[in-house]
Order: sequence, then C-alpha cells, then structure tokens
Amino acid sequence: MDDHRLREALLRRYERVGGTGAARFRAQLQFHAKRLAWRLIVGGAYLIKRLFDIAAASALLILLSPLLLTITLLIRLDSPGPVFFRQIRVGRYGKLFRMWKFRSMYVDAEARKAALLQQNEMTGGVIFKMKDDPRITRVGRFIRKASIDELPQLWNVLIGDMSLVGPRPAVPSEVDQYSLADRERLKAIPGITCIWQVSGRSDIPFPEQVKLDVQYIESQSFWQDVLILLKTIPAVLLGRGAY
Repeated sequence: MDDHRLREALLRRYERVGGTGAARFRAQLQFHAKRLAWRLIVGGAYLIKRLFDIAAASALLILLSPLLLTITLLIRLDSPGPVFFRQIRVGRYGKLFRMWKFRSMYVDAEARKAALLQQNEMTGGVIFKMKDDPRITRVGRFIRKASIDELPQLWNVLIGDMSLVGPRPAVPSEVDQYSLADRERLKAIPGITCIWQVSGRSDIPFPEQVKLDVQYIESQSFWQDVLILLKTIPAVLLGRGAY
C-alpha cells in the first residue's frame, strides 16, 4: 500500500471514531509508523536482492571467463564487426541505460529490420521476433539458442542497471507503443531472466508476457527469484522458444 492510500485509510478510520484531537493524533502516529515499517521492509528486500546480484554476477563473470573469451574469438572469426552489441534500453520507471550483449547479428541488422517488419512472428505487434531471421550470423544463431549472447549483461547487473531476475528491458520504440497496463512492467528493475522466459520465452504472446511480469512484480521475493533462476537452467538447456 502506498503512502497516499495508507493516509486515506487512517483518516477514514479517524472520522468513524468521532474525530477527536487524540484520535487524529493516533491516526497520524499510526500512519507514520506503518510508513516507516513499510519502507524498512521494502528497503530490506531491495538490499538483499542487490547484494545477491552483486555476489552472483561477480562469481559468474569469473567462472565463465573461459567461455566468454571463447565466444569473443568465435564472433571475431565468424563475421566482421564488434564483438559486443550495445543498445539503449528502458529500465525501472523509464530510466534509460546501455545494455550489453554479444553481437549475434550482422552489423547492418537495424538497417534491414524495416524490410522484415511484415514477417514479425510475435503476437501483439510490440516486439519483433522471427524464428529464421536472416540477419543472424552462424555463431549468433548458436549463442542466441543457448542464451549465451545475454551473458555480458552480468556487467549491467554488477553496476546496478539490471538484476539477475526481473522483466526483460525493452527498447524505447517498444515502450512508446505500451498501453497504460503494459507500463506496469516498468515498476521493477529489469532482469537477465524473468518468469515468462522460463515458461516458454518467445513462444508466449506479448500480452501474456506483460501479465506474467506484473504478477511477478506484485509478488516478488528473494525465494521467488531463486526459483526462477533454478528454472532458467533447464529452460536454457532445452532452448524452447529461443530465437
């Protein structure tokens, strides 16, 4: 419950009990006590999530460094262009940040996208997805299928732009098409993995993705994050809905 709704509830209670000065003082005291308790709970949960993100991202960057170096070499050998792809994404409350990925497409991919829009296979029309996207390189097809292209986002997690678990960050052009209901997914820090990615990934229509993201935001907890991370492992290995 936010501050405004809490204050309104307490003032209605004050009016029902007669509205004496003492009752009003007690109502105000209850309001400030509950607001403080709520902020401590929310702040504590965020701190635990942030500390876990830092520890896990640091450990994974070290443990996966041989894989990261191998993928770097393969991308270099496969096609001309930079190893990393960076793109502006929309984070919590609309904050823009630069998200990192391994490059999985040819360098002219964005220029070629306009000619492919009519072949969009994602229901809802906001996100563009194609199973046989001709802009994807040979190495890119493999690393996308295995979700290896997302590993550089561990750096985004380390610096606080993202979390390990949270709604996937959208590009600004997609957010411009959001309805008011869709914008509810911007209330959480974006993540590398999320609840719909372990439930079917790109096979799930966009409206259903939003619904699952909002459900996650309304009920998120540390243990729910751990469960989603554990479910991410078989989802990545099976590769269902990854393209």
